[in-house]
Parts: sequence; C-alpha cells; structure tokens
Amino acid sequence: MKNALLAGVAASVLLLSGCASLPTPSVMQEDIKGYQLPMRPTEGEAIVYVVRPSSLGGLIRFNVFVDNKQDTSEMGYTRSRQYIYFNVKAGDHQILSKAENWAAINITAKPNDIIFLQQEPSMGLIMARNNIFPIQPYEGKYQVKHLSLGTIKRLDHKSEPPLRH
Repeated sequence: MKNALLAGVAASVLLLSGCASLPTPSVMQEDIKGYQLPMRPTEGEAIVYVVRPSSLGGLIRFNVFVDNKQDTSEMGYTRSRQYIYFNVKAGDHQILSKAENWAAINITAKPNDIIFLQQEPSMGLIMARNNIFPIQPYEGKYQVKHLSLGTIKRLDHKSEPPLRH
C-alpha cells in the first residue's frame, strides 16, 4: 500500500514538473509588444510556428511533418522548450507530430497567415506521447519569444513530392 502511494505521488510530481503555468493573456500581450517573430511568411504563403513549451519528455524528439508521414515531408523537430517554423502554400494541410504516437491537426492556410500550433507531451508506454493543437496568436508569439529554436530541416513545404527514378 505504501509503495503504491509513493509510486502515485512520484508519477504526479513527474507529470506536473513538465507543466509550466502561463501568465494571463494581458501579461503575455504586454510582454510581446514590439517583438518581431524570427521569420515572416514567404510572399503568398503562410508560415506555421510549432511550439513545445513543456519540459516533460525533454530528450524525446517530436518530429513535424506536413500532409503525410514520408521522410520528404518532415519539416524539423522539437525537444523540450523549443519551437520550429516553416512555410506552407495556401490551402488545406495536415500537420503531423510524431513521438511514441502520431498526432495530427488540419489547418487551412491563407496567403501571409501566421499559424501557431502547440505540441503537448504526455506519458507514454516507452517514451513520451504527444498531441498538437492551435493556440492564440498572442500566446504563440509569447512562446516563440521565450523558447529556443529547435531543428529545422526544411523551410518550405512543396505540395508535390520530388520525382523518384
């Protein structure tokens, strides 16, 4: 009984240690006044910022793909407290995030849009699992300002895969 209680407390502490509370929306909006994002969208395209503010599962890479799970569609990856960004053509896209599981979200990108998505880790069986969801622009900008840059593999997503010979 005592061991089960200790294990439960330890698991709770581990889960909570990866969560950071955010300031209020007004504090975030005040903090980002005058802040310029590192990259703006390429003319006629949209830019997607993917943020991962949690430190839970920090050593596990969360790879980000656009439209499919092929290696040629990987845009980059994050670890704890990192972000990445990339351009997408206007239109409908599926953004996929890979950890122990695949998480996905559908977006509709308009020319010159700035889209913010957040990866959220959770405990998995072997390594961290993840979820991906949209966040408000002020929160996304706040996160980008306070996180470090992850690993960007490609800045632009091509709607057509390369020809294979």
